[in-house]
Amino acid sequence: MGNITVIGAQWGDEGKGKIVDLLSGGVDLVVRFQGGNNAGHTVINERGKFILNLLPSGILRETTVNVMGNGMVIDIEHLVNEMKALTDKGIKITPENLKISDKAIICMPYHKMQDIMEEERLADKKYGSTRRGIAPVYADKYMKKGVRMEDLLHMDTLREKVNDIVEWKNITVTGYGHAPVNADDMMDWQKTYGEKVAPFITDVSTYLYDAAMSGKNIMFEAQLGALRDIDFGIYPYTSSSSTLAGFAPIGAGIPGLRLNNAVGIMKAYSTCVGEGPFTAEMFGDEAKALRDAGGEYGAATGRPRRVGPFDVPASRYGIRVQGADCIALTKLDVLSYLDKIPVCVAYDVDGERTVNFPTGDRLNRAKPVIEYVGGFGDVSACRTYEELPAAAKDYIRYLENAVGCKIRYVSVGAGRDEYVEIH
Repeated sequence: MGNITVIGAQWGDEGKGKIVDLLSGGVDLVVRFQGGNNAGHTVINERGKFILNLLPSGILRETTVNVMGNGMVIDIEHLVNEMKALTDKGIKITPENLKISDKAIICMPYHKMQDIMEEERLADKKYGSTRRGIAPVYADKYMKKGVRMEDLLHMDTLREKVNDIVEWKNITVTGYGHAPVNADDMMDWQKTYGEKVAPFITDVSTYLYDAAMSGKNIMFEAQLGALRDIDFGIYPYTSSSSTLAGFAPIGAGIPGLRLNNAVGIMKAYSTCVGEGPFTAEMFGDEAKALRDAGGEYGAATGRPRRVGPFDVPASRYGIRVQGADCIALTKLDVLSYLDKIPVCVAYDVDGERTVNFPTGDRLNRAKPVIEYVGGFGDVSACRTYEELPAAAKDYIRYLENAVGCKIRYVSVGAGRDEYVEIH
């Protein structure tokens, strides 16, 4: 299988967790390379339903080693609770099957507090943050004011670092009118949860290099999608990290590795959590029907997702910037209730029709151009391409042609075995 990456081609929430879980049976390692607990990957298998915010989705495979790369930002309190929730359900988590990069940055309590205060300050102009501290912790990383996971292994020297950072951080915190951060509290928090994660902290870069050199198959798992990328997404309504396949080896800890295959994940329709332009958005009863059919509520936050028809300009752009070699199409079964299926085939920007995804003010002015294709009924029982109704095959081919990339996997349900592979 070689080295592959599974990445989102839309706004996130495309169903990456299921596809990673599906494909992880053929790899030795699964690596998360960016983001924090601001998104969730949902996996349903024979053991039940699991929502993962920080842990790689391969943690549900007994023979797979899971790695949290240096490109991640890790709330160690959330991580400890997430690990406990899984072990309580019988999932084995040991230093043998979970390795955390010593270079990953810790998301501190004051990062969450700062995130909340800034969203409240912005009020109607807010960016739609999950309030998990992600933007502040990435900002601190690049300001060189971060605490790394490796610092938890050296509590004797960590105190001085924390004192210096807290002194600096309080300049910002008190500016919001909040009480100063207490360095003792931060040290207590790090000791409490740091002791629990310390056995998992290692030199991931060396570990991954050795694994690659020995011929191990490595899968890189992204969080969110192309349109939330800090550079190529709908800025400033983006995440604060790179969600693109090109960043995978860097964020994982093995920057010189060459990827063999990039699997782009697309939903059969469109969803979006948070703020920002979403050109093809549905409203009212039409939106409610699609949201309820797809169970479209955020895995990490529980927030209702904004929904709309499949968006050709956005998805075509997402596939291109991800450099996807093939596509996994998810939630095809959700559309079974529709007699005719709407598709946003283009945008109208100031009276000009375009299939190219615009940016900035042009995106804000874009209006959807909607066309309809025939419905295909219930596909949930299909397990081979041949079993799919002709109209469903037509829809798949329609999307392939629209975005310029072959669809290899089609999800027709939430379970691990509820998919069709197209050879």
